[in-house]
Amino acid sequence: MFTRETKFQLISNHKPAGDQPNAIYDLIQGLNENKKHQVLLGATGTGKTFTMANVINQMNRQTLVLAHNKTLAMQLYYEFKELFPNNRVEYFVSNFDFFQPEAYIPSKDLYIDKDARQNIELDMMRLSAMNALVTRNDTIVVASVAAIYASQNPVDYADAFFELNINQKISKRELLTFLVQTGYTRNDVENAPGTFSAKGDIIKIVPGWTANMMFRISMFDNEIEMIDILDILTGAVINKTRTITVYPAQAYVTKKDKLKKAIENIKVELEERLKYFIDNGLLLEAERLEQRTKYDLESLEEFGFTSGIENYSAQLDFRAPGQRPFTLLDYFQKDFLTIIDESHMMVSQIKGMYNTDRSRKQNLVDYGFRLPSAMDNRPLNQDEFFALQNQIIYTSATPGDFELEKTNNQFIQQIIRPTGLVDPMIEVRKSEGQIEDIINEIQKRKNQNERVFVTTLTIRMSEDLTTYMQERGVKAAYLHSELKTLERSEILNDLRKGVYDVIVGVNLLREGLDLPEVSLVCIIDADKQGFLRNTRSLIQTTGRAARNVNGLVIFYANTMSGAMQEAIEETSRRREIQIAYNQKNNITPKTIVKSLNDTLLTEKALKIVKKVQGMKSIKTKKELIQHTIDQIRSDMLKAAKELDFETAATLRDTIIELEQQKNR
Repeated sequence: MFTRETKFQLISNHKPAGDQPNAIYDLIQGLNENKKHQVLLGATGTGKTFTMANVINQMNRQTLVLAHNKTLAMQLYYEFKELFPNNRVEYFVSNFDFFQPEAYIPSKDLYIDKDARQNIELDMMRLSAMNALVTRNDTIVVASVAAIYASQNPVDYADAFFELNINQKISKRELLTFLVQTGYTRNDVENAPGTFSAKGDIIKIVPGWTANMMFRISMFDNEIEMIDILDILTGAVINKTRTITVYPAQAYVTKKDKLKKAIENIKVELEERLKYFIDNGLLLEAERLEQRTKYDLESLEEFGFTSGIENYSAQLDFRAPGQRPFTLLDYFQKDFLTIIDESHMMVSQIKGMYNTDRSRKQNLVDYGFRLPSAMDNRPLNQDEFFALQNQIIYTSATPGDFELEKTNNQFIQQIIRPTGLVDPMIEVRKSEGQIEDIINEIQKRKNQNERVFVTTLTIRMSEDLTTYMQERGVKAAYLHSELKTLERSEILNDLRKGVYDVIVGVNLLREGLDLPEVSLVCIIDADKQGFLRNTRSLIQTTGRAARNVNGLVIFYANTMSGAMQEAIEETSRRREIQIAYNQKNNITPKTIVKSLNDTLLTEKALKIVKKVQGMKSIKTKKELIQHTIDQIRSDMLKAAKELDFETAATLRDTIIELEQQKNR
């Protein structure tokens, strides 16, 4: 691997304010003192991303930012791109819009083949991240848990790069061979990413990491005469250059000699496994395995690639049985920095991926659908992940026990919001008569043109409460996990517009629920112990009323649980700090203003979906949906450029659902 030394350049009109200067100083001091683990306890809305950007800028190290879902990852990606426009900010998440993993259920004798719809844009962004890490040090990669899943050996990947220069001696045959060996496929009809075309002495290459431009190589007598960079849509010359670097078009690229040896090793493993099945009278399993594996081997020998090639990654990497896979983490330099955002959620994900993957793969191996080495195409386990880390900063408004134990319960605090908004007041009221009390409170908020969230412990109670409120004339809706993005967005939009006065749900901790119109959160059964009523969840749920200057949270309970007491004390502590800051700086808090722009939301898309259900012509349906997708994609890009990340993420999910609708 080779790296170009470049400095990070943080560009912003803002200066660190509130707790940010102290947090930045303390974090950098801890990094310089070689502390492996640090915790930033940052309240919602205090600018944790800006703090992290300042740390990255001063430390000047490659940085991995982990987020627990694609929506949050997208938000962080755009924020860092805005702050570091001259550096490489990359996005690495699952490259599938839809993914049903291969599985076998023995009790039903049911085999489920892998069903996936790959997102070419996400795939290009993944390749771009890998390319950046092996070529530049000024790289930030915002990633989901996909970062701990198996990838190719970075050394082999870097070795697959090749440079082309004007006046370079190379035959057309040699160049085409290089392209095929690095994952490119020939396509003389369509300029798709990861393809090339060859007509006479002109070779056009569309890189695997972009759909905006391509290279045109003009040759004469086994020599490169000219290199042009073309606009992929118009074919116009964007630039002329003397040299280009051609990156691999696929994440798995294996040289011919290594591939040949790997194929031989796969054959040996197949023979051993077939013998095991036959010796134990498992003839059906042996037949399954032989047919599947021989088909894959024929494809590998013929094309150097096969569907499900990731199941042979251990053999292609020449790893010993049980040896951990290479992952995105191996592409970073040794002194890289890791930031785990919303660590109370992300750390649990890291812990859980390995066991979930292993239980599914074990059935596939035991019943002859995959070779045993497929078990090593897996995510890292917890110990492997942390062994690969250099230094970690955990950020959360409610850090988990794991990260606090790593720092001996020491943390750096960032409580003050530069906006002046204060954490909401918390009141505790008896459960008796709680429903009538909630209805009265809803009416008060309605008179002030404000909205309400109510959270219960069970789905049944949420449904019953919603129905009861509707019978009492309250404009209520129920938000549950089975709602699609389109329907969920419609309900939240209607809440903001006043179509509903209250939303009732079980889990109101999801992203996209920080609505400035919500000034009251009612928590029923606040004293019950469990995930949704522990200290962290109560603090997080309380934060749903933190965008409104009139924010209030009511705990309905008959006893004062330890979690309630801790949540109240912590929220009060944060209120006091913010109020003192506001008084000192003469700041008057104001409710966050967030525009409601129907053209950027999903009402049009929802109407289209309902409209096509009554259409008889499948062709007309698909054309209408595709037209809607194109419009929403344009709106999504516009929202992202305007830094409206929640809208951009919602629109992205809407596109995915419309694609599913179109393909039905």
